[in-house]
Amino acid sequence: MSRWLMGLVLLMGFGAPALAADGILPAVTVTTAADGTQEYSVTLQILLLMTALSFLPAMVIMLTSFTRIIVTLAILRQAIGLQQTPSNQILLGISLFMSFFIMAPVFDQAYEQAIEPYMNDQITLQQAYETGQVPLREFMLSQTRMKDLNLFAEMADLQDIDSPEAVPMQVLVPAFITSELKTAFQIGFMLFIPFLVVDLVVASVLMAMGMMMLSPMIVSLPFKIMLFVLVDGWNLVLGSLANSFGLSP
Repeated sequence: MSRWLMGLVLLMGFGAPALAADGILPAVTVTTAADGTQEYSVTLQILLLMTALSFLPAMVIMLTSFTRIIVTLAILRQAIGLQQTPSNQILLGISLFMSFFIMAPVFDQAYEQAIEPYMNDQITLQQAYETGQVPLREFMLSQTRMKDLNLFAEMADLQDIDSPEAVPMQVLVPAFITSELKTAFQIGFMLFIPFLVVDLVVASVLMAMGMMMLSPMIVSLPFKIMLFVLVDGWNLVLGSLANSFGLSP
């Protein structure tokens, strides 16, 4: 898992410009090579890495499958009628490890193509950033709707984009998040339907029996839990979420 975290940090953390100029600190230097590329000193690289780590939670939430999973699970809990069970910590834990499972091929590819060659001094820092960004961009583009991508491209006044692969990250990220939220709400709607039917049936039965003072939620809750358990709901929900990202059993 540590190599995946390193890959995620590299994908977004090393694209910033140099934070110090020559002469401020002897150990913080930026050297321009003959071909125009820049080499950062070890001290400056560590500084950039520590700065990138502060953005790691936002990267995990916004650049991976985490958003779709956590929103879907939250809607599922609301549909069943359980306000605090499973708790927020459990839902966050499930979403986090499901995200690691789904994103494992992307992080492994970034590690093998960018992190490992950079640690072996085979490529420069800038090359590692550009190479390591490719798998993440491919994943995000595969999950982003063209309608959302065009919306943010127009808002950014990008007229010379030949293909989706040429869209910059500052446009791709909000488009990806918007698509993830829409997909999560679509999945949540489908999950809500069977539990809504149970609520309607229970409410109709109680009304016919004249038990109008009894809350239908109290009666329908055990039936909804039983329905979810009988159909092996967790297996279906988590499996469907994984399949929605292109993972097949």
